[in-house]
Amino acid sequence: MELLGVRVELPANTPVVMLREDDERARVLPILIGGPEAAAIHSAMEGIVPPRPLTHDLTVTMFQALGAVLERVVITEVRDHTFYAELHFRTASGQTVVSSRPSDAIALAVRTDADIFAEESLLDEAAIEAPEPDDDDDEEAILDEFRDFLDDITPDDFAS
Repeated sequence: MELLGVRVELPANTPVVMLREDDERARVLPILIGGPEAAAIHSAMEGIVPPRPLTHDLTVTMFQALGAVLERVVITEVRDHTFYAELHFRTASGQTVVSSRPSDAIALAVRTDADIFAEESLLDEAAIEAPEPDDDDDEEAILDEFRDFLDDITPDDFAS
């Protein structure tokens, strides 16, 4: 998945992280997230380094100090309007998987350049079909195409 960015949709002031498939379908997966997590993702995408480590920066420092490498993040499912993710680590003792909120997982992935994936079944359930950009389109144009949709999005839209 490609991280398109984070935006705050009005009038509800709801932060939404936007992920897009890398394959030919190019579906977009919008995930409603909290304000602090949105700020953490956005600041990392912009390369902003705080004078002292914030929570996600500290977490990265801790797992690196312990010899763990975040190899990938997988957004796995949505259940009862809640998205779930996994952090896949490589450690000295082998592979380790840790459950996570997608927003935290994405904030860590941005800081470590870890790949972000989503389960195909989740994309079938919660992603939105999107036109693949041509050479004249940019990421902002794609985000603009979803502005109308996101203005009306609610957690009920992801109900099973």
